[in-house]
Amino acid sequence: MFYTLKKPLITEKNSMMAEDGVYVFEVDKAATKTEIKSSVEKYFRVKVDSVRTSICRGRAKRTRLGVGRVKYWKKAMVKLKEGEKISLFEGA
Repeated sequence: MFYTLKKPLITEKNSMMAEDGVYVFEVDKAATKTEIKSSVEKYFRVKVDSVRTSICRGRAKRTRLGVGRVKYWKKAMVKLKEGEKISLFEGA
């Protein structure tokens, strides 16, 4: 898959998880754990220990035209091996 990783998810909770070596990304819904692992290792040149994924439900969103829906999306929590870091999340 060419576009496995869509964007990093940077929140306060995810920043606290990054201190323990766990980074969170929004990924393609059809992406598998092995594809996510290989993409993170390729793009950031780090070694991945494990990958956890979850499907996030779409929610109702009000617009001026009525109520719409946000699509379902998938997020991946990637745990790196001991001593590895991704500088994108560190602010460097």
